[in-house]
Amino acid sequence: MSRDAIARRADGRAAAAGRRVAARVSLGAGSLLLVAIVTTVLGGSPPLAAQYVPLALSVVVLGLPHGAVDHLVVPRARGDPVTRRSLAFVGGLYLLLGSAYAAGWFLAPVAAFVLFILVTLVHWGQGDVYALLAFVGASHLETRASRLLALVVRGGLPMLVPLIAFPEQYAFVAGTLVGLFDPGAAAALEPAFARPVRTAVAIGFGSLVALSLGLGFGRAESDGRGPWLVDAAETVGLIVYFATVPPILAIGLYFCFWHSLRHILRTMLVDPVAGTALERGAIDTAIRRFARDAAPLTAGGLLVFVAIGLAVPRTPATVPDLLALYLVTIAVLTLPHVVVVTLLDRIQGVWTP
Repeated sequence: MSRDAIARRADGRAAAAGRRVAARVSLGAGSLLLVAIVTTVLGGSPPLAAQYVPLALSVVVLGLPHGAVDHLVVPRARGDPVTRRSLAFVGGLYLLLGSAYAAGWFLAPVAAFVLFILVTLVHWGQGDVYALLAFVGASHLETRASRLLALVVRGGLPMLVPLIAFPEQYAFVAGTLVGLFDPGAAAALEPAFARPVRTAVAIGFGSLVALSLGLGFGRAESDGRGPWLVDAAETVGLIVYFATVPPILAIGLYFCFWHSLRHILRTMLVDPVAGTALERGAIDTAIRRFARDAAPLTAGGLLVFVAIGLAVPRTPATVPDLLALYLVTIAVLTLPHVVVVTLLDRIQGVWTP
């Protein structure tokens, strides 16, 4: 075997070691969702003020920072240096798309809210597809169609199950977000929370879940169904989670300790310094590296939050109003973030089985 082949094999083993560490961290943090299920079942729903805590913490813990290294991940994934041109590309992307979407909230808040739900569904779904492939080795997702179906299912769990299980709270959050811009406009969303619509969503989405897991079971090899079992267990567990835990609390915990953490681990794996630290099991080193890289644009995200807060027609006066303002900020930042993650998917071959 040549020296280059030996080096490539060693690099492959090191990368696999990093992914195994990332998988363990992801699984450990995901267990917090199980704790939330048990706590809710045994003790009931916590007070509304307590339900906002995870979302409030996400401003600086995992949530907002998870997209704050977008200017670094694409060059790192390509093995290229970070240049002024690459920084300008991401900066322009955020400025153009973010500004256009922010304007949409002022001009058509109901449409902007619906777009927020759809974009989040796609983005959270694509994050889980990557995690299934990289952390679990999901060989049953062997085609692009199966991965697209998994995207819809995984992204639909946090967006659609709460609509079915907690329509009043879902309507409250939607009304609070839209109400920042036009208090009367939220009435246009009321049909979405009616029982016939929720029943249709439950039947349609439930069919997609069954189809995705059923096809995956058929594709999984009989002697290697471990990845499919992980996929199925996570899917069923998330259904129970979002059908049991109140949506404000459920989304806050999921945003921090499921979606954001998984994306942060992905960015660490493409960073030579943080990735090497993960391979050695030096998680604290990788975390410090990420925190350093994410700090400047996390602060920038807070400036966007302040700017939108100063511009909204109705001054936020309550905790729900402030959290609604934060969610609008997340929405504005998510749209360009999805474009960056889509580029990262393309580089890493997520949609090229």
